Amino acid sequence: METKTVSGVSSDDTQRADVIVEAAGRLFFAPGCPRVSMDDLARELGMSKKTIYRHFPDKRSLLAAVLDRKFAAVERTLVAAAEDAEGQPFDVGIQRFLIAAGSELERLGAAQLAVGRGDAMLREYVEQRVDAVIYRRLDELLVDGHRQGLLPAPPELLSAIICGALERLLTSQLPRDLDWTAADLLRATVDTVLYGAIRSGGHAIDDAPHGAALPGVRSDSPG
Repeated sequence: METKTVSGVSSDDTQRADVIVEAAGRLFFAPGCPRVSMDDLARELGMSKKTIYRHFPDKRSLLAAVLDRKFAAVERTLVAAAEDAEGQPFDVGIQRFLIAAGSELERLGAAQLAVGRGDAMLREYVEQRVDAVIYRRLDELLVDGHRQGLLPAPPELLSAIICGALERLLTSQLPRDLDWTAADLLRATVDTVLYGAIRSGGHAIDDAPHGAALPGVRSDSPG
């Protein structure tokens, strides 16, 4: 006799749905992977498409389930970054949050998902999840910093600059052109926004308090 969960869904069904979502995430969102069909997924899983469709009525619902799982992982990473920054100066917390966010979005391929998967509803879904998981938290951090008197500029302006830079870095060729990782570029962007881009008294932005040295710049280089 099949055991039922409280929701009325069998544990076997739940396990099978998890296996399908895991395989779909591995195939559909692999970097540089061509468009994968449900037939490809069925072959990978060794099950019929009918079985897949019993759990997910269409490809869109399956992709949404994959994205839910991926963004849940992003949230866990950001929570860990926030916990790691507790007790640290405000700018360190901002840096760690954004670098973690940028690294996760780069790994997820969220920018490419937002523009290249050919489904308007999924693009909107990705945008909403990025906004909820990352940008709203960033806004809260910046508003808190402004409230503490640590950020003289309007938090809305800083948010627009940083979010725009993040989206641009993830979709541009700049990391490849400069031979920097997206995280390196994001760190430099945060330093520029927080400390300014102009040298003052012979000190560069990487010499600012709590700032991370930029790639290729030695900390003992002459000013």
